[in-house]
Amino acid sequence: MTPETTGTTPAGSTAVGSTEQHIETTERYAAHNYHPLPVVIASGEGAWVTDVEGKRYLDCLAGYSALNFGHSHPQLVERARQQLGTLTLTSRAFFNDQLGPFSQVLAELTGKDMVLPMNSGAEAVETALKVSRRWGYEVKNVPEDQANIIVMEGNFHGRTTTIISFSDDKVAHDNYGPYTPGFRTVRYGDIDSVRAAMDDFTVAVLFEPIQGEGGVVVPPEGFLRDLRDLCSEQNVLMVADEIQSGLARTGTTFACDLEEVVPDMYILGKALGGGLYPVSAVAANTDVLGVITPGSHGSTFGGNPLAAAIGHEVCRLLATGEYQDRARRLGERLLAGLEPLVGKGLDEVRVRGLWAGLDVTPGGPTGRELCERLMERGILAKDTHGMTIRLAPPLVITEDEVDQIVAAVTESLSA
Repeated sequence: MTPETTGTTPAGSTAVGSTEQHIETTERYAAHNYHPLPVVIASGEGAWVTDVEGKRYLDCLAGYSALNFGHSHPQLVERARQQLGTLTLTSRAFFNDQLGPFSQVLAELTGKDMVLPMNSGAEAVETALKVSRRWGYEVKNVPEDQANIIVMEGNFHGRTTTIISFSDDKVAHDNYGPYTPGFRTVRYGDIDSVRAAMDDFTVAVLFEPIQGEGGVVVPPEGFLRDLRDLCSEQNVLMVADEIQSGLARTGTTFACDLEEVVPDMYILGKALGGGLYPVSAVAANTDVLGVITPGSHGSTFGGNPLAAAIGHEVCRLLATGEYQDRARRLGERLLAGLEPLVGKGLDEVRVRGLWAGLDVTPGGPTGRELCERLMERGILAKDTHGMTIRLAPPLVITEDEVDQIVAAVTESLSA
């Protein structure tokens, strides 16, 4: 074990009890909607976390990209601390002094006229669906209750009843019916499939520029540009779920930037809260978001002063371009290290910025087993769909830490 992956529990840690005790208590009293690796994290700083036994790990999941800026980023923590002692919640029944400045910088970051803040990513997706349908009825003049929205195979947009209605993941979907109608599923990355599904009542195409939960699945080159052209031609909203792929993860501010495409609506979350607080939003121009009127949509906590203050600070970090550049440069290093493993335990490696999907060769370890081997080597990662693991370290990692990831994957495949 390298010095970076060992240590003691930091001073001030509130962790009490062994790993086994914490796992036993959690399994006893918390619903079993996750299957975590057997590690109990007590603290984090930068790209590293420390468990209750004092062992350190390089966090290569980063809260599904919610922690793009690392754990306990000092600038974000200080801004949150300031706001915590000033004002945290008013509800949108009143104005507050943080929402306006946050909305302005986020609108400027996205290049859109306005934003609608929410809390979780799923709430932002639900907001985008509602806005799309209302726009369809009030602007496109689709007949009442006839609007349809096109979605992609392999999608993951959250776990509300409406969202899982158009999921083809049986674990997320099955036994939650009756399901919400009005969605048409097409092949991801296939523009002809999208075109064939469109009709006069189609109001939006909802898509992930890169499918994160699917295993960092990248569409064919040119698909996003073709989709942009088709949506413009057919007067259909192009709605990009950038909750995981956005905010510097792929080496650009948004994954759509990789093909120089601007959607009609961005859906944002995860990293927008800096890993400190749930913050999400949709961003669009007035001709789209203007359909929302007082009382037609809302949230008790959406746009609260604490969320707005943190989100504002996140936008400031992104405005420097530093994190986009780091993701691009270090992603190139990660790809160079992982590509030689194709044919040596991996069937395929997909990397965009500091985001990687590794397909494990059948006959070797499963995705879960590979993650367990990585954990033994001080690396925390997550499997998906059985034989794929995802790597998404915080964008604050160093070149040496990228090399540690590559070395651990190499050793784990040959163990």
